[in-house]
Amino acid sequence: MNVTLLLLLLLAGSIVTFLSGDKLASKIALLFSVSAFAVSLYLLTLFNQGEIISYVGSWIQKPNVSLAFKADGLSLAMVLLTTGLTPLIILSSFGNSFTNSKNFYALVLFMAFAMTGTFLATDGLLYYVFWELALIPIYFIALIWGNGDAESRKKAVVKFFIYTLAGSLFMLVAFAYLYAKAGSFILEDLYQLNLTDTEQFWIFFAFFAAYAIKIPIIPFHTWQAKVYQKAPTVGTMLLSGIMLKMGLYSVIRWQLPIAPDAAKEYMPILIGVSIAGVIYGSIVALRQKDLKKLLAYSSLAHVGLIAAGCYTLTADGLNGAVYQMIAHGFVIVGLFFAAEVIFRRFETRKINELGGIRSQASKFTSMFMILVLASVALPGTYNFVGEFTVLYSLSQINIWFAVFGGTTIILGAYYMLKMFQNVMLGETNTKIFADVSINETIVFVTIIGFLLFFGLYPKPITELVNPAIQNILAVINRS
Repeated sequence: MNVTLLLLLLLAGSIVTFLSGDKLASKIALLFSVSAFAVSLYLLTLFNQGEIISYVGSWIQKPNVSLAFKADGLSLAMVLLTTGLTPLIILSSFGNSFTNSKNFYALVLFMAFAMTGTFLATDGLLYYVFWELALIPIYFIALIWGNGDAESRKKAVVKFFIYTLAGSLFMLVAFAYLYAKAGSFILEDLYQLNLTDTEQFWIFFAFFAAYAIKIPIIPFHTWQAKVYQKAPTVGTMLLSGIMLKMGLYSVIRWQLPIAPDAAKEYMPILIGVSIAGVIYGSIVALRQKDLKKLLAYSSLAHVGLIAAGCYTLTADGLNGAVYQMIAHGFVIVGLFFAAEVIFRRFETRKINELGGIRSQASKFTSMFMILVLASVALPGTYNFVGEFTVLYSLSQINIWFAVFGGTTIILGAYYMLKMFQNVMLGETNTKIFADVSINETIVFVTIIGFLLFFGLYPKPITELVNPAIQNILAVINRS
């Protein structure tokens, strides 16, 4: 099947949403996002039946750039994550009002289009174009519809834009060099290159500059907390739930197979830096007084562990990283939505100004508690499957990597449960907290249902992802 139909649907949705007017924009965007998810499920069905999901067409003659897209199990998992979360993120915004909402929702769909293209592209320059396109809508979403005064938003967003753009330029230079060697940007052709150790070193760290900022890995994380805090919750969900997965996916798809010897040589350093992010993010989260910033640093800790799993270069590490990408995407979107629900009622995100919600909203309390437990990888949730697999892979490399990486569970349990206690328990707050609406319930129940179902039965995702991971490992270990 021509996989470009999914991309065209998302792009058309963005255009139609923009032309629909402010009153209908949110509903049109939701309709197109649900349709895109349905198409993704259809692609999954065809893929499971053995059909090749790809498209190759001519684009630019000199240099030779193709419109090349292909979906294997890994890219399909990321596409399903993107198209599955997008309608939930749009639906979660129905409790908010946005000026020029047609522009807002058009940008959301355009961002989904760009991220989906990043996961499907198999031509290096085409991949780079989609990678950069995804940056444009989030820039405007955070700048125009963000929180706080305009000047502080501008500083945070401009810093993010410059950081990510600068890192991406290193990746572009790497692609230009690879094209000079291979005469092609096609992924399979780049896999076949026999690069020297010196060439692999520079290519590897050129990619690393782009991916470490996007993920982010410390010390390239300084943009994250401010942008997560200043962006509207929809923007924060898109960033944390999907966009950072572009960097993690790209490590597995592009960086490791193209420069495998460099990855093997610097494995201990890369794992060490990633785990340092786990510890740093957890410790800083302990000290946060703003609910959104606490969740931002919690996300930093979790993605550090995912990055460590990627750099183990083992089947368990790569598989576990993908499982945790998916689980983290759902749980962090749920947690940021819970923070938004609280802000809608109390108009504050300061933890010391909250409390007493449990006595007023039992349904919301129960769902928030499940999300908190999923975040700390309680057995029975899909987060446990991902974190356990990653920690097991780290123990195969060095037991101390697993010990220090495991601090994310211990420290995470402490700061998340402490946060829950301060926000939800205690004496009844003087402000009225209405329990969840129908739209809010749909979002929470869908996310929780996913985390619990695949926590108890992860086999479908495992069978989808593992063959693609094995193929990538075969390329990494070919020498």
